[in-house]
Amino acid sequence: MEFFMSFIENNAMIVSGVILLIAYIFIAIERIPKVTIALVGAAVTILLGLVAQSRGASEINPHYFANFIDFNVIFLLVSMMIIVHIAAQSGMFNFMANELLKHTGGRPMRILVALGIFTAIVSAFLDNVTTVILIMPVTFAIAKQLDIDPVPYLITEILCSNIGGTATLIGDPPNIIIGSKAGFSFMDFIYELTPVVIVIMIVTIAILVMINRKRLTTTDDKMEAIAKLDNSHTIIDKKLATRSGVTLLLVILGFVTHDITHIETYLIAMLGASFLLLFEKPKEIFESVEWNTIFFFIGLFIIIGGLEASGAIKVMADWLLNVTNGSESATAMIILWGSGILSGIIDNIPYTATMAPLIYHIQQVEGVAYAHPLWWCLSLGACLGGNMTIIGAAANVIVSETSNAKGYKISFIRYLKYGVAFTFIALVLSSCYIYIRFLKG
Repeated sequence: MEFFMSFIENNAMIVSGVILLIAYIFIAIERIPKVTIALVGAAVTILLGLVAQSRGASEINPHYFANFIDFNVIFLLVSMMIIVHIAAQSGMFNFMANELLKHTGGRPMRILVALGIFTAIVSAFLDNVTTVILIMPVTFAIAKQLDIDPVPYLITEILCSNIGGTATLIGDPPNIIIGSKAGFSFMDFIYELTPVVIVIMIVTIAILVMINRKRLTTTDDKMEAIAKLDNSHTIIDKKLATRSGVTLLLVILGFVTHDITHIETYLIAMLGASFLLLFEKPKEIFESVEWNTIFFFIGLFIIIGGLEASGAIKVMADWLLNVTNGSESATAMIILWGSGILSGIIDNIPYTATMAPLIYHIQQVEGVAYAHPLWWCLSLGACLGGNMTIIGAAANVIVSETSNAKGYKISFIRYLKYGVAFTFIALVLSSCYIYIRFLKG
């Protein structure tokens, strides 16, 4: 036993790397739930002593496994899930979508633009899965009334949910990880990413309109029916809508004013969630929290913690700097394009969780100014790369499975034609933005 533990200790980098690699492979294969894979990997990491089992008696062991779990991320995710679920119960989001659609006059191409913009904006403040779940029933109903194929609308929603989610701290889980590790505020994401996200959105929707302009046609009477859509009974509970709507706005205001108040985003979200729970049955609300996602994060943080504690993250960071000869531009482009391509193939959450400590180490070696654009390259690549394949992000999978179940097949290859093209365009635009904004001169 002593020989075995000595072997593990002497080869900690290799062992922790193998555990992470195996976890990646099983996550990609999708035969076993990814939360199970993450928790098994975490348990093995602790059992083998790659991170410490106990916190220590007199002083906290720096390798204690709990030290590697980013509770800022965990509490922010849980709190936002609670707020969004309670708000959605009122019907307020469906009301907003219907009001927007009424103003399109029922014209198919205007509807495509409206759905794209609505999905992107909502995805910037709610998680992408919740956004597409809210908008899909509206999409199918509209397509049925117009007697047209809903797939162009659904593909638009997939693309726009991932693009919109890139714009803010809370829009996509990779950004939450990056914000916590780099110490970025909600407004940092708005200042640095929203401009390029708006450009990418405009280009994406413009191309989608060009592609679908001849496919999406209908009759005048069917368009008129959409323009006269009755939205008076969409909000189920007006008191709940008011309460949750005001709370959500105050939470977002709290995020925006973080630089003034210095109250952490996770705490602001917790205060909002706690207030809404005063009027609800907590047991029922907590059943709606995606605990699979939460424990997936916890397990993942522990696995990455083993890699970090072994020194492997430092070695990887040094290797990247050596390969690029310390060139900030070369390092930035490798991270941006590597993140974009890999996030289309593997889950962008474990990828970001692995890369964040690596960039943090580069920051410690080269300085904050050098690493600053690298964080935004990671965010843009990881979030936008989710558009590449139908399995690139959870929202993609939800939309495709729902569409297939309703008889409108979105196959892997059919989506890939869109995904690769739009991801390439987004990464090119991101590269130009990163160079002009951070690297030029």
